[in-house]
Amino acid sequence: MIDLHTHTLFSDGVLLPSELVRRAAVAGYKAIALTDHVDASNIDLVVPRLATASKELDGKFGIRVVPGAELTHIPPEDMANLARKARSLGARLIVAHGETLSEPVAPGTNLAALESDIDILAHPGLITEEEVRLAVKRRIYLEVSGRKGHSLSNGHVVKQALMLGAALVLNSDAHEPGDLLSHDRARRVLLGAGWPEERLGEVFGHSAQLVEKSMSR
Repeated sequence: MIDLHTHTLFSDGVLLPSELVRRAAVAGYKAIALTDHVDASNIDLVVPRLATASKELDGKFGIRVVPGAELTHIPPEDMANLARKARSLGARLIVAHGETLSEPVAPGTNLAALESDIDILAHPGLITEEEVRLAVKRRIYLEVSGRKGHSLSNGHVVKQALMLGAALVLNSDAHEPGDLLSHDRARRVLLGAGWPEERLGEVFGHSAQLVEKSMSR
C-alpha cells in the first residue's frame, strides 16, 4: 500500500509523524505522504515541520516518507499563490482539498486547484467534465477517498475518470490509526466505486509513480 493523503497532530490528526509512519510500516505500507491541512494562517509553521520529519523518517522502518501539504478551504483566488508557497517551504507533494459533498467548500475550488501547481485533487465531489479534462491535460491525479463523507462521490469520480481518461489514486485521508487502509480494503473501495477489477494495478501504480516524482524534486 501507498497512501498519499494523511494527517498528523500538526493539523487535525492524532499521531506524531513518527507514530503514523511506524504504524503504516507495520501495516505493510511501502510509502506514505504527510499532508496536513494548511492555509495562509499556518503554512509557514506546518510545512517546514513536515519536511523535517519526513527527512528524518524517510527510509526508517523500511518505508518511504514524502513531505507534503493539503491546501484546505483556500479561497479559489489564493490557491495558486499558496501552492507555490507550499513548494518553496518544502512540500514535495501537494494535495488540494476539493469540493467534497461533506463540507461547504467554496465553489470554484476544484478549477482553481487544477490551474495551480498541485499533484492530487482530493475528494473532488461532483467534479465537472471540464474540470476532469483539465486534470488530464495538466497530469493531475484525482482522488478516490477511503474516508467517510468524502467517499460519497467516489462513484461519480470513477465514472468521469473512465469516460475521460483521468488518472486516479486511492488514499485513506487518515486522521487516526484505524483510518489506514489495508490493501484489501483499498481494493474494495475502488471496486465499490465502479473501477474495473482488471485495472486495479493501474491505480496503485499511479501512487508509486507519484512517490518517485515527488522524491526526485
